[in-house]
Amino acid sequence: QVQLVESGGGLVQAGGSLRLSCAASGSIFSIGTMGWYRQAPGKQREPVATITRGGNTNYADSVKGRFTISRDNAKNTVSLQMNSLKPEDTAVYYCNAHGVVLTSSSYVSDYWGQGTQVTVSS
Repeated sequence: QVQLVESGGGLVQAGGSLRLSCAASGSIFSIGTMGWYRQAPGKQREPVATITRGGNTNYADSVKGRFTISRDNAKNTVSLQMNSLKPEDTAVYYCNAHGVVLTSSSYVSDYWGQGTQVTVSS
């Protein structure tokens, strides 16, 4: 019913920048919070940044001042601008849509994208 498609990952040198984008499509009436999570090899998935429908943002301490999250409610898209990348930012990044109301009035807690690899070389 709902798909999240991410784009923008890749390989970059330390200090460089990447921009991740995610588009949600399907029978969507509204999305509460959208966000980005990441999972490095051997580690648990962790939140990176989230943004509410009203534009309130939250960032992991490790990315504050370097990453910026934004969304377009009309297009159901969310983006993550990542600057001053560090090798420790290397991970698979996942897009998340939380609190999704479908056009059928059904409610779904979470949808996830398939993930996009971000690799930062030192």
